[in-house]
Amino acid sequence: MKIIFLSLIALTLVACNIDRSPYDSKESDEILADPTGLQTITLGNYALLKGDAEGGGFFNNLYRVGEYGGDNIDISGTTTDQFFYYYNYRSIKNNGRSNTIWNAGYKAIVGCNRVISKISEGKDASTDQLIGENYFLRAYVYFSLVNVFGKPYNQGTGNPGVPLKTSDDVNDLPARASVGQIYDQIVNDLKKAEQLMSLDKNNTYASKQAAQALLSRVYLYMENNDKAIEYAEKVINSGKYSLLANSELPSYAIKAPEINKETIFAFKYNKDGDYNDGWYTIGSMYANIQNVGWGEMYASSSYLDLINQNPQDARLKFISKKYSIPATPVAYWVQQGTNTSGGITYNYSFQKTFQQGGNTYFTMNNINYQVQSEVLPNKTNYYFINSNNAKVYVDLDNDMDKRNGYPKFYILKCSLQEGVPQLWSPVILRLAEMYLNRAEGYAKKGNSASALADINVIRTRAGIPVYSSVPAGQTILDVVLQERRLEMAFEAQRKYDVFRNKLTLDRNYPGTHLNGNNPFYTVPYTSNRIIEYIPEQQIQIQPNLTQNPD
Repeated sequence: MKIIFLSLIALTLVACNIDRSPYDSKESDEILADPTGLQTITLGNYALLKGDAEGGGFFNNLYRVGEYGGDNIDISGTTTDQFFYYYNYRSIKNNGRSNTIWNAGYKAIVGCNRVISKISEGKDASTDQLIGENYFLRAYVYFSLVNVFGKPYNQGTGNPGVPLKTSDDVNDLPARASVGQIYDQIVNDLKKAEQLMSLDKNNTYASKQAAQALLSRVYLYMENNDKAIEYAEKVINSGKYSLLANSELPSYAIKAPEINKETIFAFKYNKDGDYNDGWYTIGSMYANIQNVGWGEMYASSSYLDLINQNPQDARLKFISKKYSIPATPVAYWVQQGTNTSGGITYNYSFQKTFQQGGNTYFTMNNINYQVQSEVLPNKTNYYFINSNNAKVYVDLDNDMDKRNGYPKFYILKCSLQEGVPQLWSPVILRLAEMYLNRAEGYAKKGNSASALADINVIRTRAGIPVYSSVPAGQTILDVVLQERRLEMAFEAQRKYDVFRNKLTLDRNYPGTHLNGNNPFYTVPYTSNRIIEYIPEQQIQIQPNLTQNPD
């Protein structure tokens, strides 16, 4: 099978798991003695985190944890690639991808520590800028690691986090610090970065505003809502960034990051050097474009139900339907049933439609069901009345290509940078999130009017109706998190947004996460499986590491 090859990459990455340093210590001391050495090592730290566009390195594996563990996607088959364990919540202790996150992350931390400990501040603005960038990168790594391997902050600051290493000595092997201690370090590092960075570099490098933006997210995770609002406002009011226009929004991924006025910080991937043939990129799993990509992972039905509430939403253009040829009109819907062992199943049902007397019908179980319409303010819904006299909502469209019965709702948010099929520069921070962070902070403080004002900024840009009040049956936090899901979809934040808000992840929709015995239809925030095991390879190297509970 095609995606088996990805597991070979993962196994290759595991092979060097005992190498704890990003480069030889003596060599790096010599580099730092050179006038350009500080920049060289800093660029090396960026490179360790960026990895390559072909699926290796820190970010590419980190992305899979955050997005595949959410509810925006379904996978249309099984795979031996170990990312499947992030998707189906069947975590394993020897996951090579988790080990790569840990390895690359701590290599970068050691590199940042070397700069921070060896270079004095105050020499000049350029030197302080580079030191500040290393503080930012170290904070970003610790924030990422503690989210993957430690419980959310609001579940207890005393819970085990990850080792807190601030020296550049590769033989210094601290035990796990608490979640609270790691967050304290993150905040201190980002405040230091904010203080030191003053130069106006492009958004593929850390900046004062990038530190402020990440602080806003960190404080949101800590439920320090006042500070989350304060730091979001610093970025919004800086005047350095602006939301892309409605017409530009569907082209977000196509723009190189340094010319995208909404992006605050991104890892830049180039066609030359970072990109081979595109088959092992993140976007490759989401779509086949110009005959490049597996196209085996699609937008989930629950995400589609949400975004289809407003057919004019510009963000719908991030989803591309792969239609069958020749065109065949059908009605399709998600159908609940039971499998042979008595478990619930969710499947896409497709029925050919036909016209008769000006009405649309389809045949199921030898009964001709008439499709009826229900006109709403923003769209027209279609439904039929089933044998239980209940409305079943359907979509009327042409038939779609399917893989293992799953229709191909391709995702285009991680592809087509500069016209290259599967090239994409991962966006780590952008202005839209700052409005959403501020909105969530306001919502949690009970300031519904201010929260709606920020949400309406995002909805206006998307081209959909704004809220005049909180919709009936929802809380203001419901509204904020729903908009956050729509806006930040496929950006590796959804899983954390669910669990940090003490919500249950609802995965009652078609996908191979429901295959096998005792599947996770829902995942409560209290489950031990919302975090990954500490890589077994690391515990073998460092016996003072304690494992996460089963």
